[in-house]
Amino acid sequence: MEKSTIINKINDFLENEFEVEADEIQPNAKLKDTLELDSLDYVDLVVSVESNFNVKLDADDFVNIVTLQNFYDLIERKLN
Repeated sequence: MEKSTIINKINDFLENEFEVEADEIQPNAKLKDTLELDSLDYVDLVVSVESNFNVKLDADDFVNIVTLQNFYDLIERKLN
């Protein structure tokens, strides 16, 4: 899957499932702050990723995830 497709798919479910405004979804935006994530939201995020991309994520995958770009890169690595 091309990186642009991955990014578009992630951005779509962030807008629709997490009600994030499109203009807030920037590669350098902080994932936790932009999505206002609490522990339950992380579970929802993992479920969304797993269902949209058919990959498995665990807590260790999020250790170095700070920005949306880090998150995009994580999903791309999992797919490849």
